[in-house]
Amino acid sequence: MDEIPVALREAKKSVVKSNSIAIHIVNIIIIATTIGLLTLVVLFFYRNPESPQIKNKNSVSETPNNSNSPITIPDNSLSTENSEGKRLDNILGHLPYKQAPQSELKSITSDGSIKLRQKAADKFLQMQRDARTQGVILTPISGFRSVKDQEYLFFKVKEQRKQVTSKRAEVSAPPGYSEHHTGYALDIGDGNVPATNLNTNFENTAAYKWLKENAPQYSFELSFPQDNLQGISYEPWHWRFVGDTDSLETFYQSRQLTTKINR
Repeated sequence: MDEIPVALREAKKSVVKSNSIAIHIVNIIIIATTIGLLTLVVLFFYRNPESPQIKNKNSVSETPNNSNSPITIPDNSLSTENSEGKRLDNILGHLPYKQAPQSELKSITSDGSIKLRQKAADKFLQMQRDARTQGVILTPISGFRSVKDQEYLFFKVKEQRKQVTSKRAEVSAPPGYSEHHTGYALDIGDGNVPATNLNTNFENTAAYKWLKENAPQYSFELSFPQDNLQGISYEPWHWRFVGDTDSLETFYQSRQLTTKINR
């Protein structure tokens, strides 16, 4: 150790010390640079509207409403729309219906003059029997009608009564637009009070009161209650069957109306 000049020994220490300081400075620079880059990346994804995170948020807010709650239509709207916002084909408030095949019809009267689709006929006959046990006579007045039959009822009676088309449509559907075409709808009267057939006084009969309380049990519902959204005159005698998939699909559009049809 004594052979090494002191001056040279001190110079070596100085070189080692300088190298150590330089390494620390480089490390600090690298760490600072890394932190800075990470900060910039985070800020870029947070602030940039095109970043994946923001895109996902926007896609959620733009997703259509798929809930079961009906779409709200403003009170001042009279557009012909259902709860899904789809415009419905109609003539003066009446919706289109297909004519039932003759092969699917069954008579509900002894003379075979009034028919309904098989399931609707069976349920009506059961309802009629049950009502009779309580002294109520449900008399079928009209069931299935062909498009040709409806053409006569709408146009010929309109001419006879000298009614304008819009007035006639309040009480009778144009051909192709009657629930009676489906084989699921029928007009019912009170056998004990036939004078009330096909008029609003039917609502005061025992038959109507029995139907109002019991018809849902047999899958029948009133088609045109007071202030109905189709704008059809109140018909307490007109009932329709909704007891199977086909009948529900048939009347789905009318059941989904959310605002009154503009007549």
